[in-house]
Amino acid sequence: MKVVVHDFSGHPFQVQLSRELARRGHDVVHSSCAAYVSGKGRLEAEPGETLRFETVGDGIVFDKERFVHRLLMELRLGIDLVKHVRQERPDVVLLSNVQIPTLTLFAFVMMFLRTPWVLWHQDVYSVAVRAFAGEKLSKAFGVVAWGFEVAERFSSRRSRAIVVIADSFVPVHEGWGTADKVTVIPNWAPLDEIVPRERKNDWAVEHQLDDTFTLLYSGTLGLKHDPGLLVQLTKAVQERGRDARLVVVNDGPAVELIRDLAARESVPVTLLPFQPYERLPEVLATGDVLVVLLDQQAGAFSVPSKTLSYLCAGRPVVGLMPAENSASDLIRSTGGFVAPPSSDSVPAVADWVADLMDEPDRRDEVGRASRELAEREFALETCGDAFEKILLESARR
Repeated sequence: MKVVVHDFSGHPFQVQLSRELARRGHDVVHSSCAAYVSGKGRLEAEPGETLRFETVGDGIVFDKERFVHRLLMELRLGIDLVKHVRQERPDVVLLSNVQIPTLTLFAFVMMFLRTPWVLWHQDVYSVAVRAFAGEKLSKAFGVVAWGFEVAERFSSRRSRAIVVIADSFVPVHEGWGTADKVTVIPNWAPLDEIVPRERKNDWAVEHQLDDTFTLLYSGTLGLKHDPGLLVQLTKAVQERGRDARLVVVNDGPAVELIRDLAARESVPVTLLPFQPYERLPEVLATGDVLVVLLDQQAGAFSVPSKTLSYLCAGRPVVGLMPAENSASDLIRSTGGFVAPPSSDSVPAVADWVADLMDEPDRRDEVGRASRELAEREFALETCGDAFEKILLESARR
């Protein structure tokens, strides 16, 4: 079976799935969009591997501040994605993290090309946009949210099968009339690539972070986050008489916001761009506590993949995020701490972090529990079996 796996973001566990499918003897082409700036997985073939890596949308630049421009670029990406699939002529396509304009154009063209494809539904974008329209964006975006829902429902109906990452997605697809082709497969992180490292490692030494307690955030910072909470939390820990430094690994406009807030609040901060994927285990090992942010409006319809990477790294995790999010259950089960994503939650989170600083044995215990949970939950063989079955059935149907 020839498979094109297109993950817009280029995230690690989607890449790992492609490697697993190729290991099982399938002809796999993994593509992503280089223009999207985020933490990437290993997007190069290793010696002896049979899968190929390609990029789609070369030359595209996304400007989040210009809605119409971004819309046009996402439509252009849809055209490039169609060309990519026509060139490869796969038996089946698996799409992940694809933006709604790109997905809709792709789904429409596939009706005529009759190429079967599977939607790997990572976010219900229309629900997220509708929620933010009432909270953070102008009312005009309510109309945009309606249009996105129509487009997302249309695309879901055109797909041969749908994989969702949490049970909370199922009622949405029941409303769209697509629940009959939905399979729930929770996300995971690559256990063999993101492994625990010593706290004092080469990366920590290089950035002078080996001898200071760090609160570390590594990952995207977008609409679903409130970057100011990171500064508030670090400040609150300091006010409890603890010496702590904030470390943020990210590229994007949130970096300047954090820099300005940290300077205003006299919070020590280290701001770094996304690091090479092979150094991610060292990066995460440098965090004494790893922080997850997710806006309340995202609710149950977005599972931050950074949480899963954090657990693999074997570090204590604290989440400022909705309690109903499935990642919250994972954090709590390891002895980590979860609180609503608001300033009102910061004192309680700071108390937990300060207590953890005073108890290194408990800190190590929570870290070990994180890794043990990851090893139980993120078995690639089980996920590979499920995806392989869905792709084979979709290609044959």
